[in-house]
Amino acid sequence: MNIPFLDNWLNRHETERTEGLAAALADDPEGIAELFSECEMLRDQARAAGLELDEGQASLEALDQLMPRWRRDPEIVPWLGNDAGFYLGTVIIRTIPGAGWQVWPNGQPVIRLASGRELNVIESGVSWAMTGSPELSQAYAEASEG
Repeated sequence: MNIPFLDNWLNRHETERTEGLAAALADDPEGIAELFSECEMLRDQARAAGLELDEGQASLEALDQLMPRWRRDPEIVPWLGNDAGFYLGTVIIRTIPGAGWQVWPNGQPVIRLASGRELNVIESGVSWAMTGSPELSQAYAEASEG
């Protein structure tokens, strides 16, 4: 169904949300990074498997080794994938000098490396949650190469 005024309203609010996230990131990058690092669903899944996430590279390798029981529930996978992407981004910005969060014009948070290369870590996280590929540790290794 095509409802022009609704499309205009949705587009305006999407633009406001995107601009708001970009402005918040510019005003308080540490606060936004802290918010992105929460990853509660991923942390709960890891904790249930006996793994505490310490935001280090080794924790990505440990996540890659978990049995993906969440794949049995298709409603959980995208949410867990978002968390995995935010967690991957958190590890990258905390361990790779010059890396930080950026917001694409479409509102997608991404990691920008010191080299200027941008990584869609959310997409990587969702793919990992759905299929196991790319492994989070592999995505991190590629990021650390610049």
